[in-house]
Amino acid sequence: MESALGDLDALRELAIEAPEDFGADDIASEAQKFTQLFDELETRAMLKDPNDSKSAIIHIHPGAGGTESSDWASMLYRMYLRWTEARGWKVDVLDFEPAEEAGIKSAVIEVQGEFAYGYCKAESGVHRLVRISPFDANARRHTSFASVFVYPEVDEVPEIEIRPEDLRIDTYRASGAGGQHVNRTESAIRITHLPTNIVVTCQTDRSQHRNRESAMKVLTARLYQRWLDEEKAKNASIESSKTDIAWGHQIRSYVFQPYQMVKDHRTGVETSSIQKVMDGELDEFVRAFLLLGAQGKYARSRQQAGGDEDDL
Repeated sequence: MESALGDLDALRELAIEAPEDFGADDIASEAQKFTQLFDELETRAMLKDPNDSKSAIIHIHPGAGGTESSDWASMLYRMYLRWTEARGWKVDVLDFEPAEEAGIKSAVIEVQGEFAYGYCKAESGVHRLVRISPFDANARRHTSFASVFVYPEVDEVPEIEIRPEDLRIDTYRASGAGGQHVNRTESAIRITHLPTNIVVTCQTDRSQHRNRESAMKVLTARLYQRWLDEEKAKNASIESSKTDIAWGHQIRSYVFQPYQMVKDHRTGVETSSIQKVMDGELDEFVRAFLLLGAQGKYARSRQQAGGDEDDL
């Protein structure tokens, strides 16, 4: 940042000395780059949770609504692939189950990158779509929902013990579009954690062993998230934070018709550039979510310390 600021100041001096060679547009362009760098640094400063630096596991699942919701879930899946690719993160598809007519029944991806979970956690919640359905012969407007759950990836947690006797492991043939994409052997894995009734599946690999490893990775992450939620519930001082994250369950609306608008209901951030959002431009929403969380933590810490806002 210091280097970028020095470059900007040098450009300003050059513009004063030779305005015919360096104009306002040049300065505005460099200033924009500096602003983006500053925003990225400020956002990174908000990622102080111990889990923020971990990889993330994103689970996308359609809500009620049949084909329409399944298609919406696949659109979100594509959006997150574009977003993670733009950020330079590595993505591994742990599970992908296509729906019968269009879209997906479920998808689970692992995102590896610097502070991946810290950024991805902003997407956890219910996403709402309003559009003219391409599956409706009468071209009526439909509302669809899909849920996104984000978990931090963990290798081993002392507080969590996964005993073999608590697991029911089933194998089955993977589903797919047919032909070469359908396994002829029972390589797909379904693991049920009996004490919590959490079920995870994986069928993306032809190797039963690798599918089992991926499924155990997802199960560990989900059990860890469950443990975190239980710990938070014990602490009344952060209960309001838990409520904010799950506010109304519906975190964002994507309206394609009768107008175009994407609005985040937690932060109030909205944009009419809906195609850019669907192509993975999510940083504005994520940054606003993290800033809101940081402000909430600061306000609670001030309240607990008996501070007065007038002291600011």
